[in-house]
Amino acid sequence: MNEPIRTQWQIRCAFNGFCKQALKREAMNASRDIKRQQLREVTFSDLSPQEENQLFVYDQYFVDDEAEQSFVVGGKEITAKLLAEALHSLPEEKREAVLLYYFFDMSETEIAKLCNIPRTTVRYRRESSFELLKRYLEERAYDYTD
Repeated sequence: MNEPIRTQWQIRCAFNGFCKQALKREAMNASRDIKRQQLREVTFSDLSPQEENQLFVYDQYFVDDEAEQSFVVGGKEITAKLLAEALHSLPEEKREAVLLYYFFDMSETEIAKLCNIPRTTVRYRRESSFELLKRYLEERAYDYTD
């Protein structure tokens, strides 16, 4: 069976009808999906306290604030407070060089420009600070025992 030759207008009308049907079916599917989702959804005000507590967790990082956080290096127990005291014991210019280099990730050249001093002075301050920090921590850190 040969189909008669369609005119351009008839082809457009057929395509238009097909598109309308596809859009209508898609709208029905979307409406059905939304209704299904609404049946499963619960507002926060409708939750019981037990259900609310299941929606979040607490990090346990600093639960015991009374106990000071510490770490063991070379058989010595170093606390955050002791490390801060050691940094504070450094002269101002040496402390600045150490903090800028290690904590602010600045290069020796950048620190030298910032402080208006030679780069070699920055290196000297940074390296000599380690000796001072080492001595301070060795004298004051507790020997670690399990």
